[in-house]
Amino acid sequence: GIKESNGSAAVADKVEKLHYAVGDVVEKDAVVISFPTDNPAAQYNQAKVGFEHAETTMKRMKSLYENGGISLQDYENTDTQYKVSKANWEAVRQSVKVKAPINGTITQINVQESDNVHPGDNLFTISQTNKLKTKIWVSERAISSIRKGADVSAEWNGKTTNGRVTQVDMSLNSNMQAFGVVVEFDNPSNRFKSGINAEIKIRSQLGIDAIVIERKNIIKQANESVVFVSSNGAAKKQTVELGDASGVSVQIISGLNEGDQLITEGQMLLKDGDKILVTN
Repeated sequence: GIKESNGSAAVADKVEKLHYAVGDVVEKDAVVISFPTDNPAAQYNQAKVGFEHAETTMKRMKSLYENGGISLQDYENTDTQYKVSKANWEAVRQSVKVKAPINGTITQINVQESDNVHPGDNLFTISQTNKLKTKIWVSERAISSIRKGADVSAEWNGKTTNGRVTQVDMSLNSNMQAFGVVVEFDNPSNRFKSGINAEIKIRSQLGIDAIVIERKNIIKQANESVVFVSSNGAAKKQTVELGDASGVSVQIISGLNEGDQLITEGQMLLKDGDKILVTN
């Protein structure tokens, strides 16, 4: 999803209650999963009593300070203790009442009621799936033809959706030996599922001054790519170096020059030096 986050276990315990199911829409901070409050490791009741005591003391000390009954130092010390108790209480509550970290749809729940979990276990996933995103890896040769904002399409199970490039990395990832490109797609009516494998196509932007020919005019011979051009009444074989590709078009980095007459019919029957007749 365009935004996606997980809820994780903070204590080792059994799941007491699931408050939502996969597919439910939840708001941020809604309690999704509850654990028992009597877990000794959580110290739920101790933290609750400690916070309530600190809150009562804070109110009393504030009244005394405002009436000149205690010093500023005593008041600030009480305020600090109150804030610490409040933070501890919030942490304990979140460990036994696991909340939704973002607004969205529950796309995955990894536990059932009474399951035992350990700290750090992934409990559920919440996604905003009205748009989807993915990161693809692009070679050094191809990255120069991809720009932020370029049109993108994704195909899955016969369905197609359109999107655009939202980020193009400017440095090579040393682990992948490629450049990262982030693409985002519209997902009306949640037609596409989060986490699927789709075929991604990016409309590349070949250089304005590039020589570009159709792929069908390139012949593969051994480990070479060759074309035939017309030269002084004969067919001349040229080895070419291929660059970026977009649809049926391929960029020629070297081997062809502006003004060359490319043979586009019958080239599969030619050998280097064959006599030809160019007709209109």
